[in-house]
Amino acid sequence: MQPGLRKFALVPVSISIVIYAGIAVLAYFYSSEVVDRYIPKEGLWAYLEWLIWPLVVIAYLFVMFYSFTIIANLFGAPFNGILAAQVERHLTGRVPPESPQAWWREIVPALLGEVQKLLYFVALAVPVLILLLIPGINALGSVLWILLGLWFLALEYCDYPLGNHGVAPKAQRRKLRERRLSALAFGAGATALMLVPGLQLLAMPALVAGATRLAVEQFAVDGGTGKDLGARS
Repeated sequence: MQPGLRKFALVPVSISIVIYAGIAVLAYFYSSEVVDRYIPKEGLWAYLEWLIWPLVVIAYLFVMFYSFTIIANLFGAPFNGILAAQVERHLTGRVPPESPQAWWREIVPALLGEVQKLLYFVALAVPVLILLLIPGINALGSVLWILLGLWFLALEYCDYPLGNHGVAPKAQRRKLRERRLSALAFGAGATALMLVPGLQLLAMPALVAGATRLAVEQFAVDGGTGKDLGARS
């Protein structure tokens, strides 16, 4: 909410609103069509329609939670690096050495970076999903799935400030493993924020800012230009 940062958060917020509204509209129309087409209007199922709709809403919320992060960050990635650089400038008075200068130059690198993170997540998610299907150890799979979600959110948002310092993805993961509890705590806070209706729309820029502060304070990123930009004013 700092005056010098609000304009850089405006685009990510706008992207979140458009994606959130689009998914909500699609879910509403397609859910109605599915229920009307496949739920019989006679017999027992007709009496259970009051129960089916809440289940549809719950399913939508789960889809919203998992898809929103991926889709919103996919479109917001070119702007999130710029926002992270401006937040670091505010915190330290310095610009990161590889600070993005224009969002259109960041589109291709940012999209490639998001795809790499998604592939990394899928590579870890598949074994965990297999565990969820095995009776007796699926409880362990559930715990691992939660931890994986927290870890993924930490990697997703810390990538922007660390990437501004030229830290490669493998080195990013190493830094986060060194501060594993801090990374998982950040992921837990991100999850809690994204579960609150309304606040979810502000989650992306807020988490970019929070990850930047985490990187500055705990991951000891340094190597800025050294140019004092009066960031703390």
